[in-house]
Amino acid sequence: MIYKFTVISDEVENFMREIQIDSNATFLELHKLILESCKYKDDQLTSFTICENGWEKGQEITLEEMDTSADQDCYIMAKTELSEFLEDEKQHLLYTFDMLAERVFFIELSSINPGTMKEGKVTRSQGEAPQQTLDFDELLSRNPVVSDVDVMDDDNNMFGDEVDMEDISLEGLDISDGEY
Repeated sequence: MIYKFTVISDEVENFMREIQIDSNATFLELHKLILESCKYKDDQLTSFTICENGWEKGQEITLEEMDTSADQDCYIMAKTELSEFLEDEKQHLLYTFDMLAERVFFIELSSINPGTMKEGKVTRSQGEAPQQTLDFDELLSRNPVVSDVDVMDDDNNMFGDEVDMEDISLEGLDISDGEY
């Protein structure tokens, strides 16, 4: 099967990437296509989070093996095929590309089509990608320091208010087929 993903950002309004990839490809292959499409360096820890019931966070798939408790399964991008977790159109994922600042792309499995692909490809690229990482001054400007010691709010959120997942929608984006 061929998966078509739509990738958007809550930071850049006109940013959108469309990626097609074989369902038997690994999350690492999808990760590399996202980096390539955004002209990001491959020097940051990243992860995918499978979402349940809309955008509710579920299983995480990491770039590197993380030390987790023995009672929690650990999945690594290089060893995990997309088809292990993705099987339904409109299924959602989060791709964390800046771990320190907890910045993500919102991804939807837009369609599943019959066939196979040797290599995935970016089929549509719209808008400039957000900056890959924020420097310390930018992190602080998003959440001014209350004291010299505490840069987190009471809920340990770097930016204070979290993104309201109900506000994230792919509706209204022009993702119709055409020349790219």
